[in-house]
Amino acid sequence: MEKIGVIGGGSWGTALAILLSKKGYEVELWIRNKAQCDSINISKENVKYLPGVIIPSNVRIINDLERVVKNKDILVLATPSHGVRNILINSKNYIKSGQIIVNVAKGIENESLMRISQVVNEIVPKSKYAILSGPSHAEEVARDMPTTVVAASREKDIANYVQDIFMAPKFRVYTNPDVIGVELGGSLKNVIALGAGISDGLGYGDNTKAALMTRGIIEMARLGEKMGANYETFAGLSGIGDLIVTCTSMHSRNRRAGILIGEGKTLEEAISSVGMVVEGIKTAKSAYELADKYNVIMPIAEEIYEVLYKGKDVKNSVVNLMLRDKKHEMEDIAKILNNEW
Repeated sequence: MEKIGVIGGGSWGTALAILLSKKGYEVELWIRNKAQCDSINISKENVKYLPGVIIPSNVRIINDLERVVKNKDILVLATPSHGVRNILINSKNYIKSGQIIVNVAKGIENESLMRISQVVNEIVPKSKYAILSGPSHAEEVARDMPTTVVAASREKDIANYVQDIFMAPKFRVYTNPDVIGVELGGSLKNVIALGAGISDGLGYGDNTKAALMTRGIIEMARLGEKMGANYETFAGLSGIGDLIVTCTSMHSRNRRAGILIGEGKTLEEAISSVGMVVEGIKTAKSAYELADKYNVIMPIAEEIYEVLYKGKDVKNSVVNLMLRDKKHEMEDIAKILNNEW
């Protein structure tokens, strides 16, 4: 049986460690905080991130990064995206050539605007990379609720291998060769989810949220296509699937943070109240800069950036979005059919 190291003891890393251990794999879960690591070893419960879920005894909870990396068949990167670079730098001497790295973090580096696959390739270029993404709240996966995700890799055999490793009766895994699209879908949906939460916090209804989600996925796909992704990927699990669950569930940190901002809380107050990393906040900055870099029109992402980083009033942002210049819903199709319609 494969030996698997999970780097990151948040809710998602813990849930995946539980999932893999139930399949009989030898799993070690690395937790940065020594006190938290010791506490979980005693209680067999990650009280901070997954209260009420018992961690099986065959998941070894450790605080030694070298140990969790060495001699593993698979490494699961489950830290916040902004911490991935430092983790890889600190562990690259222990990562062997051909090591399979499965990333489950969702974000884009602020400083470099690099996707996680690019960061991995820069620091450990001899590794094999896959991303696991989709509509998958840790709280539900840990409680064995039916979930579907997608494993993406440029190498078909790696995608198929990861699919086999993670596939379980209540955890269905599809494959996709479009690494760029899957990474961007998982990252950008958090920005739109912040907007959906802000809408809820303002007291707006289902109509508003449906509009944000529908136009939001178009923005995501528009940028993705310019960056080399397959447009159709955004109609799949890592695109519209993840967007739906993140915009509608109270499990979503991004939606919860957005609600608080919509209710009038400052960004700092919202982050403090959620108590966990809100990936969409950093990604909003990256999305804004990527839109500018690739000359892509992303009005929702732009307004969310202005609210988070420029102190713009959220009500003014809604007005701006509603009163933009008139557009055709399917602009590319309209251009093609322009002479016939």
